[in-house]
This record gives sequence, C-alpha cells and structure tokens, in this order.
Amino acid sequence: MPESEGLAQSPPQPLFLTTHWSVVLAAKDKSSPGCSEALEILCRTYWYPLYAFVRGSGYSPHDAQDLTQGFFEKLLAKDYLRVVDPEKGRFRTFLKTAIKRFLVHEWERGTAEKRGGGQVPLRFDTAMAEQRFQAETTNMLGPDQLYDRQWAFTLLEQVATRLEREYAEAGKAFDLKELKPYLTEERGRIPYARIASALRTSEGAARVAVHRLRKRFRELFREVIAETVSEPAEVEEEMRHVIGVLSRI
Repeated sequence: MPESEGLAQSPPQPLFLTTHWSVVLAAKDKSSPGCSEALEILCRTYWYPLYAFVRGSGYSPHDAQDLTQGFFEKLLAKDYLRVVDPEKGRFRTFLKTAIKRFLVHEWERGTAEKRGGGQVPLRFDTAMAEQRFQAETTNMLGPDQLYDRQWAFTLLEQVATRLEREYAEAGKAFDLKELKPYLTEERGRIPYARIASALRTSEGAARVAVHRLRKRFRELFREVIAETVSEPAEVEEEMRHVIGVLSRI
C-alpha cells in the first residue's frame, strides 16, 4: 500500500487548552467534575520520577515507597494545591518542589503516616520501581539529576504510547514495529531496501515512511512538552532542557 494511503495525518491539536496545569488548577475546586480523576491520572503518570528522587535522596526502598505514596495522598487531598502560584511555571518544577517540601515537613518532623496508617488512594508497583531504580542508577547521580532523567524518560514513554495508538488505529502497527528502530538512526545508516522489503513497498515509500515517523515523533514530543508548561513561550526552553538531559545519558 502506498504510504500516502497509510497512516492518516492527525489534525493539529490546540495547545494549552487542556494542560497538566489546567487539571491541577481546576482540581483545587472540589466541585469541579472529573478533575480529581484527571489529577489521579497525572499522579499515575509521574510517580516514578518522584520515587527516584526520594530514593536518590538517601531513603531506603521501604521508606521511599511510603513517602511517595504519602506524597500523592496529600496531593490528591488538595493540601498542596492550595498554594499553587498563579504564575505556575513548569509542572516538572512544581512536582519536584512539592516533594521536597513534603520530605521536610512530613517526614523529618516525624508526621508521615506509615504504610497502613491511612487510606492511600493510589497504589504503585513498588517492587518494579525498586528493580528499575537499581538497574538504572549505575552512575552516582544526585536526586535532582535522577528526577530530571526519569522525567525525560516518562515524557518519551508518553510519546511512544501516542505513536503506537495512532499507528494501531490506522492498522499500521506492524509498520511502526519495523520503522521504530530507525527513529533516531543516522540517515546514511538506515537500510531503506530492507525496510521496503519488510513493508512490501518501494524503497521510495520506505523513505517517506521513515520521514513521516520522525516528523510525527517531533510533533508529539512538542505536544507532550506543551502539556507540562503554562505558556507557549516556555515550550522551546523546556524542550531544550529535556533534550539536554537525554543527551547526557
């Protein structure tokens, strides 16, 4: 099938209409319908970077699990949403600042609830989290570096998930499987003839398919980044930050 008849091009999505910040700010109003559920989804998305931050701060696996879960209990209870600055800034910075404040005011004061001491609204695969933490921390990184690295990985996972959904909906999941290994490959090293054979298409169509995948990846990456900032002017700077973090890995 010619590439032009394959993956449908999604219409541009308006940015800054539904961002992480719009969810957080709306969730401050307990009467706002659906916002608690939306906030819970954000917590499930970004919990691992926070777990990595806590572990990197020197806490044991058991304590890090308690603290991370306790933090989200406070967040979902709106305790920390009341003090969100109207200027907002970056969602990445907000969460890191909030977990730092939580560690100081909840744990070091001895007021953090132990596991089982209260109702924890979210449960995570903490065993998997510790295995992942141990596997990924071969270098001695500080908690802020660990957080930023895992934040970047989390954003990439979101981009990958959206790509997979789009290709699957277009009936081209197999195409993505074949093309994905070359997403970041140097152009001169991409085996277009092999790709064409696998996709049963022409070499020219294979080149177009790789180009379109890369273009869509960049678009989705920008879209995911845009959801974490409060102003359009912040997108480029935040993209540079995340790319810089990934380039050091």
